[in-house]
Amino acid sequence: DKLKELSSENIKTFAAGRTDAGVHAAGQVVHFDSNSVIPPNRWANALNSRLPDSIKILESVAVPHDWHACFSAMYRHYRYIINNGKFTNIFFNKWTWHKYQISLDEYLMNLALKGMKGKHDFFAFQKSGSSRSTSITTIKDIEIKRTGDLILVDIKATGFLYGMVRSIVGQLVLVGEKKITPDIFFKRWSEKKKDQVLQSAPAKGLCFINSVYNKNFF
Repeated sequence: DKLKELSSENIKTFAAGRTDAGVHAAGQVVHFDSNSVIPPNRWANALNSRLPDSIKILESVAVPHDWHACFSAMYRHYRYIINNGKFTNIFFNKWTWHKYQISLDEYLMNLALKGMKGKHDFFAFQKSGSSRSTSITTIKDIEIKRTGDLILVDIKATGFLYGMVRSIVGQLVLVGEKKITPDIFFKRWSEKKKDQVLQSAPAKGLCFINSVYNKNFF
């Protein structure tokens, strides 16, 4: 544990959002308590010198004692990237889901998003094994856009259920492939038909973009 190497303390960390195995993070926020003499702004460089190239600390700052990386967040932003091109891309392959068999109809996929914004019960998109007491959460914004061969699915919500984004994307791809209609997509989640939500997107296309706070310290 790199924090223990630096501080000689058993430090517990708290992250803004979860990233399951295979999921990436571009702007993860983590907080921890320490009595170390290391100045708050020096932790980033100290840790980066010990971390692998795949992990980098962008900045470290002091925060109030009552501030929490997870519970103080107003909402979180996840992005899922689908490569809808004919060929794999060696630069994007580790971070995208390659769906090349059919050209996805992003217009239909956007139609399927109708009604998702706001506070709803998204039980249909929650995978088994969740420790949450409720499947109700609030989606602040959700959109789909195509950039060349890449289809970006951006979701901002106050909280995310276990497996929620990957389940949503898996069902949206069915819409884009015209295997189900936007109305069927809507009924599956609004009527909590979890038994019909069988296709889920792979982990590697999902990225935790950032979390937004009422007052930012970094």
